[in-house]
Amino acid sequence: MTIIVSKGALDAAYPPFILATMGAAMGVEVTMFFTFYGLSLLRRRLDAGVSALGNPAFRLPVGGLRFRPINLLSALPGFEGEIGDHMKRMFAKTRVADLGELRALTVEAGAKLIACQMTMDLFELKPTDLIDGVTLGGAASYLEESLHGDINLFV
Repeated sequence: MTIIVSKGALDAAYPPFILATMGAAMGVEVTMFFTFYGLSLLRRRLDAGVSALGNPAFRLPVGGLRFRPINLLSALPGFEGEIGDHMKRMFAKTRVADLGELRALTVEAGAKLIACQMTMDLFELKPTDLIDGVTLGGAASYLEESLHGDINLFV
């Protein structure tokens, strides 16, 4: 199974790691290709946030109600950080692994992680900025892996 990871927001980060970890647990060889903003999920300091701005499906559970922050509130300084913090508290309350734990489980399960070299160059990142065990590669590296995959996902 191959997975292209192109988004780095907190809410977009969970699906690829969950799918990769589950696939690896089922004995599937898993390769994840991190490109553009998804590359931030491989940084040593994991700091994924979430934005309600421009996401019409976003409803934040607060006190038993579903709250949809209006765009004006979302634009206020610090509001996005609070939304991300609230979501992290929700994960902890429901005992969902935090993103760092989930990423570590994915690595431990044996998933192959490829960081897009072009994106590394574009964002001026060095291999030392990333967690251990990451391979550098480009589109050809991903395509080579995907040719052998039965499942190819763009998440």
